[in-house]
Amino acid sequence: MIASGPRPVAPFSHAVEADGWVFVTGQMPTNPAAPDAPLPEGVEAQTRQVMDNLRIVLGGIGLGLEHVTMARIYLTQFERDYAALNALWPSFFEAGKLPARTTVGVTALAVGALVEIDLVARRP
Repeated sequence: MIASGPRPVAPFSHAVEADGWVFVTGQMPTNPAAPDAPLPEGVEAQTRQVMDNLRIVLGGIGLGLEHVTMARIYLTQFERDYAALNALWPSFFEAGKLPARTTVGVTALAVGALVEIDLVARRP
């Protein structure tokens, strides 16, 4: 668990490492400083908050987004939000160095979120 990380919505670790591989639990668009505050409006704002939360978790174990090898993204409104997510996604990574990615439409997410993202990273 990362002390400054988001409050978990279920019993899990923020990240687990095995043989240099780091598996980061899916993060929600909650504000770690105000976990009971309303979620940001819209998929773009929620995605930015999720990515901020993922940076906090990765930073807590000495890694960053540049170490990410795989991302899984879950959207509750896939058809509506997929294009907006795709437009925003490259801004989080160095040009030409996007991780592998799967994006899945789901019926619901915890805390009423529109987006959840989990990551796999590799320690150099």
